[in-house]
Formats: sequence, structure tokens, C-alpha cells
Amino acid sequence: MSKTSDLVAETVSNLAQGEDFFPRRFLRNGHLQTLVGNFKPRQCVLPEAEAHFIEVDAEKDGSTGTQSSGLGAAERLQQAKTDVAARGASYVLCHCNWQANASQCPTVLLVHGLEGSSRSQYMLGNAARAWTAGWNIIRMNMRNCGGTEDLSPTLYHSGLSGDVAAVMRTLATEKDLGAFALVGYSMGGNLVLKLAGELGENRPGYLKAVVGISPAMDLGVSADALHNLSNRVYEWKFLIGLRRRFRRKAELFPQLYSTAGLERIATLRQFDDQITARYSGFTGADDYYHRASSTRVASQISVPTLILHALDDPFIRMLPSTRAALFANQRVRLIETAHGGHCAFLAPAAGYDGYWAERMLLDFLLSASKD
Repeated sequence: MSKTSDLVAETVSNLAQGEDFFPRRFLRNGHLQTLVGNFKPRQCVLPEAEAHFIEVDAEKDGSTGTQSSGLGAAERLQQAKTDVAARGASYVLCHCNWQANASQCPTVLLVHGLEGSSRSQYMLGNAARAWTAGWNIIRMNMRNCGGTEDLSPTLYHSGLSGDVAAVMRTLATEKDLGAFALVGYSMGGNLVLKLAGELGENRPGYLKAVVGISPAMDLGVSADALHNLSNRVYEWKFLIGLRRRFRRKAELFPQLYSTAGLERIATLRQFDDQITARYSGFTGADDYYHRASSTRVASQISVPTLILHALDDPFIRMLPSTRAALFANQRVRLIETAHGGHCAFLAPAAGYDGYWAERMLLDFLLSASKD
């Protein structure tokens, strides 16, 4: 058995000894879990974060993807805007917290879901937990998210796993970081799992673990599930944000985008067909969903990986073929719970705050980072 297989077996054994998920009282319903778990007010204590603007498509024009470490945040932002205007560069904003001996500490890169940001509650909750455990923290905003629509002429979508790789590669070099873990929620979960599969056995040595929480691995069926009557409130919320963001992109880059017909778009699939696919190089929604879904490369994941998925998630669907591929991969631990909703997993606050997924994933990262 390989060293990696030994590590996965040990990590899975450690997880198996942990407690099962039991929903908090009165929150056995997937919708209630989703709403309360994601919007319940909470306090997350973190030091003030350092802003990093990372170029994510630098390899296309031969740029380095880094910015001078001697520049302040305002100067870095201005440099990014200049690069966008001059050569159509794309940047993402990362909020980072570095331990005093950063190069000697493991680093977790957190990636949010659709219409989320580095300020999403699960991003802050996981960051605070990992920071207390001695980890460096990178909270990554996807392209255009976190108020960064002017830092890229492109849109963001579920296929941009290369952006996660660029952030990891750039900061590993800049900060001399030796151990990385990737954690993604929902759409972000698809991104980190897709990257892990694409890297396969050729992953960089500093990538030690990957976690997907409620990952949208099967994009087509999940987008269609959003249009179920019971899920329309989620779909409307996403569409309001997506339409608002696209109107902002059209204002910033009128030569690239048109809002004609935007208000007639009534479903996420329609948005992906008429906007995401049209402006991102896909032939349509089906082509986008197929090429961007991490399920295509799930069998190639070679890094210790944890996936948490609730069977009562209102709209994330996992196809039998995806489930089979995950179970067949010895490097992957898929935990499916009867309850937990979408990105919630709110358990009774018995000895801790009850954010079960956050606790489980940190235990997993601590075990995997021993390598």
C-alpha cells in the first residue's frame, strides 16, 4: 500500500470514530437546516485580514500572477485595475490571515458557493476554527464576487478550477508555504474537487487534502432541482443576485455584454444557457454543465478527500454514477447524512457550537496534514 493510501486509511479511521450527525431540535427538515444553518447570526473571531489580489489567468499572456509584496493593499488594487484595462487581465481578491511563522504552518484555502463571498458565514466560521488551530487562512473570492466585478472582464462559473490552482500556486511561492488544504462549499466544492481530479497524480507536493461540503458535482440535475416548486425561493434569490451582477458587468464592460432579454430569464438553467454559456465559451447550458462538473474527474482524485452531503439537501443532487465513482476511489471519503440541508449541518450545541461540518472537516484536515 502506498504512503498516500496509508494516510487516507488512517484519516478515514479517525473520522469513523467521530460522532454521527444528529440535527438540532426542530431542524430535521432540510429547508429549515438550510435557512437557519446559513443565516443564524454568529460571532467569528479573526484578526484583520490582509488583502491579496491574485491574477488568475496570468499564464495566458506570460505574466507571473504575483504582485510586489512591497505594495500596500491600495497600490495592489490600483495595479490590478491597470492590468485589467491594459491587457484584459483577471484578478481575484483573497482575504488572508498569516500565522507568525506562516511558512511553517499548514494553510487552508476556502472557496465559497454561488453568489457567496469571503464574508459568507461558513467562510468566516471555518476560518476562525482553523486559525485557532494554527493554520494560515486564505478566503478566496471567485471572479467578480466580493465587490470585484471591475477586476476581470470575464464572468465567473463552475468550471474555473484553474483560478483555485492559480491562487494556491501564487501564494505558495510568495509565502514559501509547504502544506495546503482546499475546502469548498457548494459551487466552491465542485471547483476544488474538479481541480483535485484534474491534477490527479500530478498534484503539487504541497496539496495535502481536499474537502467538499454539499458540493455541486452534478450541475445539470442540481440546476433543474432548483426549479422545483419547493425550491423556487432559492432559485429566485440566486437569480436576483446573478442578474444584478450581470447588469454591473454590462455597465463596466459595455463592449462585451448586453442585458437584452435579461429580465425574461426565469430559471437558473436559462441564465446558464443564455448568459454563462454564451459569454464563457460553452455551446449551451448542457455543454457547460457537462464540462464544468467535477463528477467527470472524480475517479482521478489522488489526494485525501472528504465529501459531506446531506440526503435532504433541497437542491444539490448526486447521481448514482457519481456516488459509485466516489465510493470506488480509495482516496475519497464520502459521508452522506439523512439530515443537514445545504451547507448547514447544524447539530445540538453540546460542548461546541453545533456547526458539525466545520468540526468534521477540521478534524479531517488535522489528520491529513500529518503527512
